[in-house]
Amino acid sequence: MGVVRVYATPGGFRARALVRDLDGRTRTLERTAQTKGAAERRLKEAFRDRTHRDAGELITPDTRVSVLAEAWFASLHDHSPTTLQLYRHRIDHQVVPALGQLRIRELSVGAVDRHLRTVAATSGPAMSKLTRSVLSGMCGLAARHDALDRNPVRDATRISRLPKQPPKALTATQARQLRAMLTYHDKAVERDLPDLVSFMLASGLRIGEASALTWDAVDLDTGQVEVRGTVIRVKGRGLVVKATKTAAGRRVLALPRWCVELLRHRQGACGGASADAPVFPAPKGGLRDPSNTQGHLRESLAWSGFPWVTSHVFRKTTATLLDEAGLSARAIADQLGHAQPSLTQNVYMGRKVASPAAATALESLA
Repeated sequence: MGVVRVYATPGGFRARALVRDLDGRTRTLERTAQTKGAAERRLKEAFRDRTHRDAGELITPDTRVSVLAEAWFASLHDHSPTTLQLYRHRIDHQVVPALGQLRIRELSVGAVDRHLRTVAATSGPAMSKLTRSVLSGMCGLAARHDALDRNPVRDATRISRLPKQPPKALTATQARQLRAMLTYHDKAVERDLPDLVSFMLASGLRIGEASALTWDAVDLDTGQVEVRGTVIRVKGRGLVVKATKTAAGRRVLALPRWCVELLRHRQGACGGASADAPVFPAPKGGLRDPSNTQGHLRESLAWSGFPWVTSHVFRKTTATLLDEAGLSARAIADQLGHAQPSLTQNVYMGRKVASPAAATALESLA
């Protein structure tokens, strides 16, 4: 918009200015009011809203944040059901209750920063980080519609999380001891946990991936299994098998001989199980719920004398044992289904373990 000029009229004042529209053409825009100041304000408001009205946009600076949230969520098409559920929960329980009635133009850096700090104080840094991702996506959409001149979330203070502990894994001796102890826990045996834990240690699979494994993905002759998906719970649908997110997640793994024999024994015990039946079903049949299994594992691991162990420790144990055996980071990442070996090295391989090979190499300093 060019310079605003205000002229007196018989009925009040008329404010005029030249504006350059989205098509590149310059046009005259004017508004009238009883006072000079009011006429100028009306002209500036008309110019502010002109772009959005002419372009037929639904998102303008005066749009409510709650409307923006729904528009952003409706634009998500390539996300997994679990991610969509997390975003939906943040919108309904964090964003809309606190910011929903604000106008988009009121989403300042300060407003966003105060909200994220409140979430961190009440729900923790992890929840604040997820809320930040949701708000960033919403403000990015608003900026693309010119309802914001920039994304205010980028300048908001980042909430620091507690420093991560170094990866902790079981030793081979501890893993064997745990496998044996689980066979003495009646509830673990009833819930079919000993075989599941043994398989996860042998393969490095997540609970959801192991739960999604079907017999037609197992080749006992070659000792290989194909990882195709993972079990998730979708609201309104229950447990479903979702395909892996990345190409690295879909993989074929070779199993140690003892694990092949374990699967062979299970196949013989289940008799005429169909090809699409899960290898590790729920105790009452059907798909195994990863969340329920986590709870059952915590109980059995505490009974076995390993209260610090989680299902993720099994994956870290697999990665650490492969590392100690001399496999490359790339090979271990392929085993775990990681696209980036750096993630495998930094998060999954046991650290701070005394290395005899390092001591031998330094003997030359004697």
